[in-house]
Amino acid sequence: MSNSSSLNEFPLLAFADTRELQLLHFSLFLGIYLAALLGNGLIITAVACDHRLHTPMYFFLLNLSLLDLGSVSTTVPKSMANSLWDTRAISYSGCAAQVFLVVFLLRGEYSLLTIMAYDRYIAICKPLHYETLMGNRACVRMAAAAWVSGFLHALIHTANTFSIPLCQGNTVDQFFCEIPQILKLSCSDSYLREVGLIVVAACLVFGCFIFIVLSYVQIFTVVLRMPSEQGRHKAFSTCIPHLAVVSLFLSTNAFAYLKPPSISSPALDLVVSVLYSVVPPTLNPLIYSMRNKELKDALRKVISWTSFSTGNIAIALRK
Repeated sequence: MSNSSSLNEFPLLAFADTRELQLLHFSLFLGIYLAALLGNGLIITAVACDHRLHTPMYFFLLNLSLLDLGSVSTTVPKSMANSLWDTRAISYSGCAAQVFLVVFLLRGEYSLLTIMAYDRYIAICKPLHYETLMGNRACVRMAAAAWVSGFLHALIHTANTFSIPLCQGNTVDQFFCEIPQILKLSCSDSYLREVGLIVVAACLVFGCFIFIVLSYVQIFTVVLRMPSEQGRHKAFSTCIPHLAVVSLFLSTNAFAYLKPPSISSPALDLVVSVLYSVVPPTLNPLIYSMRNKELKDALRKVISWTSFSTGNIAIALRK
């Protein structure tokens, strides 16, 4: 029997065995990572610097971008480093930290997406009460609740997962450490406690899903009754991006964790894990900026200011 406390490292699943494919994987992930950093960084800067975006909706969007940055930074750089240096190993403490951060950030993001659905519900269905219900203190408390819930959720699951003895070796069939892959290495009679926690967490996730669905049923009922086409367009322009982000987040995660075991394979699990851990943080900034005029204008200002500052620095260096 191999107890988890005696392990020094976990070998991760590699994307490729040949050097050429490893460098291709490194290049692709580098491009994706830079795109995620750029997109989320621009949104954070735009919301922080433009006073017109100092509203609850954009405050929550800023928090979402922070979570996305953390999420993509937890898994992608380590995978890139492994491909670049032709290694597969991650230390025991690094694996535990990765599990903690993945659960923390994904749970925090889902909680925040639920809060953003509530924000859109109040803004459209109860506009007269919006200032009262979505004041500065209320928004800060809700955002803090999302972060704290993710932290506590991750702390419980990580501590419980890594207290389970491992009897099936130490090779993780994934390009990063995640709870389902760690449980596959555990003793058959020792993982039931963690499975019970996962069931409880799944019930909470399902509860948030029902809340989001009911919120949007009421939102679209109100929007479709609006006499003004301009009003309907404005409402849809703020709701559709959020709904698209929620759909992308839920569909990729649901497929990753609910797909039938009969179609499961290391190659498919690898592709699916990229879909839910890398794609949403990269696409979310693009989705939110596509139909949002205020955000587009703020992003243009940030880009033009950055270009102007870079140009001045280059001129000064030449002198």
